[in-house]
Amino acid sequence: MQISSTTKEESSLTIMKRGFKAGFPIMLGYLPIAITYGVLANQIGLSLFELTWMSAAVFAGASQFMAVNMIAVGTGIIEIIIATFVLNFRHFIMNLSMMNVLKAIPLHKKLPLSLGVTDETFAVSSMYPEEGKKAQGIWFYGTIIGFAYISWVIGSLFGGLLGEIIPPALSQSMGIALYAMFIGLLIPSVKKDFKVVYIAVVAMFIHWGCLQLGISTGWAIVYGTIFGGMIGIPLLKEEDV
Repeated sequence: MQISSTTKEESSLTIMKRGFKAGFPIMLGYLPIAITYGVLANQIGLSLFELTWMSAAVFAGASQFMAVNMIAVGTGIIEIIIATFVLNFRHFIMNLSMMNVLKAIPLHKKLPLSLGVTDETFAVSSMYPEEGKKAQGIWFYGTIIGFAYISWVIGSLFGGLLGEIIPPALSQSMGIALYAMFIGLLIPSVKKDFKVVYIAVVAMFIHWGCLQLGISTGWAIVYGTIFGGMIGIPLLKEEDV
């Protein structure tokens, strides 16, 4: 019995090492973005606890950057919640796909993993579907998601600390990261289908029109996101298989 337990432990450790190796690029990518988020969040007045807790509870870079921008312009909590929900709705689709891959893993072990699925962890995990067929596959995906989560939270904390000591002019210049983040999300979709550009432009004009009508920035973002996305329904047809 002792040999069996040791073998099982070594097997789990080996799988975790593979997961760490597969997810290491995510950690490297998350740290600078998380630091930038922490600096910007500190700049708009969030406390170190608040900005770190947001990363720990939300764990969604694009949504956190958007929330920080909306908080900076005085947006209400309802608008921020709705905008975040709409922006993160794609996570439902990614989780459904992820859970389908992990058929060999019990449901009570898969559910915690769903909380850590992001664009990056989903993309990397999808490259290793064979791990989902193994009983110990939970350690592989859990390692990828766990270390990505830790790097994001630690990076946010460090960014908040850094935001208190760097010159204001430098921290304000880091605001460009907000636009770089959303452009980075847009470009892969544009490369796949140029019609996405039309959707983005329509959403932009809806947002602008709402502002001209005196609607608050927060609701303008919500309306632009929802109605811009609805325009995409007839434009983007299901891909031929």
